[in-house]
Amino acid sequence: MKKVSVIVPVYAAEKYIADAVQSVLAQSYKNFEIILVDDGTPDASIEVCQQFIDSRIKIIHQNNRGASAARNNGIRHAQGEYIAFLDADDTWVPEKLEKHINHLEKSPNVGVSFSYCAFVDEVGKPLGIYNATEYKVITPGAILCRNPIVSPSCLVTRREVLEGIKFQQEYDGIVEDCYFDENLRQSEDAECWFRICVKTNWKLEVIPELLATYRLHSIGNSANLLKTLESWDQFIAQAQLYAPAVVAEWEKPAMAYTLRYLARKAVTMSDGSMAINLSRRALMTHWRILIEEPRRTLVTLTAAYALWFLPQPFYTQLQSIGLKVIGASQKRRIQKDQAKNQASETIVV
Repeated sequence: MKKVSVIVPVYAAEKYIADAVQSVLAQSYKNFEIILVDDGTPDASIEVCQQFIDSRIKIIHQNNRGASAARNNGIRHAQGEYIAFLDADDTWVPEKLEKHINHLEKSPNVGVSFSYCAFVDEVGKPLGIYNATEYKVITPGAILCRNPIVSPSCLVTRREVLEGIKFQQEYDGIVEDCYFDENLRQSEDAECWFRICVKTNWKLEVIPELLATYRLHSIGNSANLLKTLESWDQFIAQAQLYAPAVVAEWEKPAMAYTLRYLARKAVTMSDGSMAINLSRRALMTHWRILIEEPRRTLVTLTAAYALWFLPQPFYTQLQSIGLKVIGASQKRRIQKDQAKNQASETIVV
């Protein structure tokens, strides 16, 4: 039974970290180590972690350098043949690791196995909406436009995949092996998956099941949206250095999809003017988004203008109905995908 190294960056997560760790300890697949990387957390997160008495748990410490540096540090300490990531405020279902290891063991060309996830709010309440990619083949263009792997918590990868994209960065006069780009603070995971796509021959393949929960926090204000957009620009500039042809092909549609995504975020923040502005910029950047994904694009536009023109109580009621419809549609598709996957596994057996 091969070992899995589960890497958990820990920063300001004292309200959530116990649930995250417990969800790993409850896994049906038992050969794992948990590497908790204290990223200079200012709260009692590490004290919470120290309450768990299990020889598979290791705690390492570093000055605050961000999630990318914490993951890089964890990978350097990892002893497993497989690497899994779990954010400190997310959780896994008990069969998560077992299903991913089975997937990878049966699929020698697949280097990264990832799953669907369910969204919960800040207190862990299910929101009834999900991330369930419609992409069956994960391409560089898919990652640039939609990033089907919404969170590192969704995936398990072979150690050799990460070794294939390893590079070195200097910190405090020390040259370190790195896998995530520490200069990026918001798009570092997408950049890593993109680099795997363009620099290796490994496939990235989904298990169409809800195996993780992803906690949605308030994004704050319009300044945060602009910081996210700035981070995306940094990602694209970095990707141009090693994949100029791919970036040239996808840069405009990718920016349009990113602007549309941020417009939806502005809607959730009740910032109608920002949502309209971002939606317009998306269409001006790549108007074919209306043809490529008409439903999502029109829903975003409608929500932005409805937020701007309608009274808030009426809009809130309309939004609630819309989310329930979207969630029900997603759930039906997930159930259909799961049924297809189970049928194909039965045929293979």
